[in-house]
Amino acid sequence: MMDFSSESMQASGHGVSRRQFAALGAGTAALVSDAFGMRTALASHAGQLRQQGKSMILLWMQGGPSQFETLDPKPGTQEGGPTKDIQTSVAGIRLADNFPKVAQQMSDIAIVRSMTNKEGSHPRATYQLHTGYVPAGSVRHPSFGSCIAQQISQQGCDLPPCVSIGPTQGAGFLGMDYEPFVVARPGQLPDNVASPVVPDRLARRTNLLGQLTGEFSRTGSEQLAKTHTALYSKASKLIVTPETAAFDISSEPAALKAAYGESNFGRGCLLARRLIEQGVSFVEVRSNNWDTHQDNFAAVARNSSEVDPATAALIVDLRDRGLLANTLVVWMGEFGRTPKINPREGRDHYPRVFSMMMAGCGIRGGQVYGSSSADGSVVQDNPVTVPDLLRTQCQALGLNPDLENMSPQGRPLKVVDGGKVIDALLS
Repeated sequence: MMDFSSESMQASGHGVSRRQFAALGAGTAALVSDAFGMRTALASHAGQLRQQGKSMILLWMQGGPSQFETLDPKPGTQEGGPTKDIQTSVAGIRLADNFPKVAQQMSDIAIVRSMTNKEGSHPRATYQLHTGYVPAGSVRHPSFGSCIAQQISQQGCDLPPCVSIGPTQGAGFLGMDYEPFVVARPGQLPDNVASPVVPDRLARRTNLLGQLTGEFSRTGSEQLAKTHTALYSKASKLIVTPETAAFDISSEPAALKAAYGESNFGRGCLLARRLIEQGVSFVEVRSNNWDTHQDNFAAVARNSSEVDPATAALIVDLRDRGLLANTLVVWMGEFGRTPKINPREGRDHYPRVFSMMMAGCGIRGGQVYGSSSADGSVVQDNPVTVPDLLRTQCQALGLNPDLENMSPQGRPLKVVDGGKVIDALLS
């Protein structure tokens, strides 16, 4: 994952020769000199590009959120515990009372209550839900976000096509061009994006760096030169482009920031809207601490107090700005929680049946697809597998799920292996 902080940029130069260090920046001279003269044109063009393309925002609930306390409550049952349900804006659809703001936006949301899988380990399930593949030895599969960036990233946008607010899966064998740019502190400008010198001097420096890199690539490692060239090219774009201002949410109205919430997740969701508005193709926003083996009910209520308003505000904000029609919002975690409440008032891992929700980008809102049994132990109808879900998301985004990328082992791997499109979820 790309991180242009001072620590990571300095680390790139440790332990290499002067010539090797030169390999970190080929081709950036032309970028710098051109970009300073194109600031206004690029900024105005980004909005046009955004209207033409599609994007995805993944709201990732790390740890596995309990479906019983969020999207599939079972009030009045032993398995449901003390959680109550509430009516949503769509007649007949009820959510857990932890999600009152999301409930008001139900007409734009499709809930899937019949997700089913076999992976009950956090690392394996997280990897699979992000890539469509289970971990496999020497192969580092690209994340779904990186595959989105590969197929539909917007030409002319100087921001990274794939951004993650918090750690995530990388681009794997797709390489540096589609590696997620990681934001550590949502709402603030990334570290070290200000030019250390005036534009002309920066252009001269990068021109010299490019010359030295060309020399190194002829006598040393061409692959090393290409890798670091890509890294410095991306860093240079962030330094010179006015689009970097999208990372700073301070100019947003106070009322809007309050609607999203004064939490990292809330600020992350607001940042996600700003980034896709500027042409970024994929943004992931993470909420942590959903692994509720103990004190489940209080923990879910605490997490939901941040996630519920931010998720609802994101949907409303996108809709009000005319962006929801082309932006797929996905809310999910790696699995669900057990119907049985353990002695510590917690719920354990449960991939057999869990829930997720989507909105925007051609998703037919105001519906629940699939269901779990009365006790929540099994899928009752319309099971949805991970490949089914990803293939449906590809359909919404206009991606080719059967596009084959060649792994370093010489094996062609599809973006989505198997699965079927769930037509009922699409308009």
